[in-house]
Amino acid sequence: MSIGIGSPGAYVSPAVRALRVLRSERIKFTTLRSLWLTPLLALLLTAGVTTAVGAALGSAEPHIVDDPGVGVFYGLNFGHVALACFGILLIGQEFNTRMIDVSLTAVPRRARMYGAKLALGALVGLVVGAAGTAGAFAGYAATVPGDWHGPAFTRAVVAGVLYPPLLVVFCLGLTTLFGNLTAAMGLIVPTVFLVSPALGGLPGARLVAQFLPDRAGQYALHYVDDPQVAYGHWTGLLIMALWTAASAYAGLRALRRDK
Repeated sequence: MSIGIGSPGAYVSPAVRALRVLRSERIKFTTLRSLWLTPLLALLLTAGVTTAVGAALGSAEPHIVDDPGVGVFYGLNFGHVALACFGILLIGQEFNTRMIDVSLTAVPRRARMYGAKLALGALVGLVVGAAGTAGAFAGYAATVPGDWHGPAFTRAVVAGVLYPPLLVVFCLGLTTLFGNLTAAMGLIVPTVFLVSPALGGLPGARLVAQFLPDRAGQYALHYVDDPQVAYGHWTGLLIMALWTAASAYAGLRALRRDK
């Protein structure tokens, strides 16, 4: 895919080249249905399921009332699966169809192409996080009484906005490391949806599971402290950010090795 970097003799600054690569990634995102449908589904699930649960249960469900963060982000338990799929598909489809070779021919600087994908994934995730958090809080607050101010509220809002882009970039990095869409889908999605929550509920495995990226990130969404968790709420978000940075770096190293 040509990214229109100008005539061979013309000088184009690195910043302009990076913006043009980002534009090409944006075009792929808007033209491939699977890419824009998955974040839209994540948004609908995050806000919609929370609103539906709040309307159905109201104040009758004790654990939701005791910790408003659990209730507000109940829909994220489903929405983050779609976010994980989005992060995987952003580059996984190109690996499976070998269009990655075309992309790297058009953009020989692999770090530039990879950085554009990371930037697009983070930006879309940020939009989903902001809109999903606003929708979830609005829908839940309309049906369930709660404490919608103070430090815990502020932290939950910030974490709700940042969790989706961190998850998208984390999954994109791992998919690049695997270099295979099927392997990424088969490992990442079940881990996020089934394995990680299951481990978090097992007393013997909880000590380890709490340091997994999705578990740590979601702890920042809670209002109430959990004495069984070995870190604070903000630290949980930092742990997820460190996982995300490590995944993005591992993906870059793998992409550079695959000559």
